[in-house]
Amino acid sequence: MLVAAAVCPCPPLLVPEVAAGAAPELDAARAACTDALGVLAAARPHRLTVVGPVDAPEPETYPEGTRGSFRGFGVDLDVRLGRAGEGDGGAGAERRLPYALAVAAWLLERTGWSDAPVDGLGVGERLAPGHCARIGRDLAARAERVALLVMGDASACRTLKAPGYLDERAAPFDAEVGRALGAADLAALMALDAGLAHELKVSGRAPWQVLAGAAEGAGLGGSLLFEDAPYGVGYAVATWS
Repeated sequence: MLVAAAVCPCPPLLVPEVAAGAAPELDAARAACTDALGVLAAARPHRLTVVGPVDAPEPETYPEGTRGSFRGFGVDLDVRLGRAGEGDGGAGAERRLPYALAVAAWLLERTGWSDAPVDGLGVGERLAPGHCARIGRDLAARAERVALLVMGDASACRTLKAPGYLDERAAPFDAEVGRALGAADLAALMALDAGLAHELKVSGRAPWQVLAGAAEGAGLGGSLLFEDAPYGVGYAVATWS
């Protein structure tokens, strides 16, 4: 059963070494993510699953110990998902974390996570809402006390200089996302339009709908810790407990 969740943005710029001189601009977001992970730890889960977007048609799993890297951004920084496990030197050693899950691994390392085993799940941008919800229900049933760390960004179309340029639909979409995450509104999250999310370059739609499926019947309340759109991209941090 799902006992807690944290929702965090997933830009590699969240890692100070990647952001370099621009690092202070996301200090508030990093602080909110740290607080959100504290809520996960306080829930004393038996298992933590990190859910984030991947560029793949089907969900992809990442066992504990799977490694990731930010070398693609010119930074000599490697991370590992949780403690050493089957993904660290075993049959899955060649698999690498996608950037969204690598950012999650960095957050967990930064906060010294050691409270429960960790694994990862990547969900594709085009995954249908109903499929996302079924995945979430399966995740919640894996242990008596399950926590999720859900990674994803809102629209990338909030300003003229945003990656997706300015789209007038972006701000209302992001406002509804922030409201739904802050209120733990499962129905509103499930109602997010997958086609519109794709047009607005939203990476978090599928992960948020996985969360909504996992939270069915859990009776969790939400709290929005951070919401902003630096660089024209919507970022939100929220907790459910």
